[in-house]
Amino acid sequence: MGLLYTKFYLDFESNHWKEVSHNPSIFEAIDDDVSLEVYDVSQNSYKLHFKKGGRLQIMKIPGKFRLTWADDDVI
Repeated sequence: MGLLYTKFYLDFESNHWKEVSHNPSIFEAIDDDVSLEVYDVSQNSYKLHFKKGGRLQIMKIPGKFRLTWADDDVI
């Protein structure tokens, strides 16, 4: 399972992602090779590429966001 913490909320383009759950917030890639660039709390950049159907969960915790995903969902 992948895990990152970020201080920034992510923008999900509606032509590449759909929200499948509000609590917790889960977004699903609707295309193959959908990418997100995420900066962790130390400002390190990560570029994640998701398969079609890949899901990313976002949980707000005090002062930051916790991002998790299944290893099988990324390319």
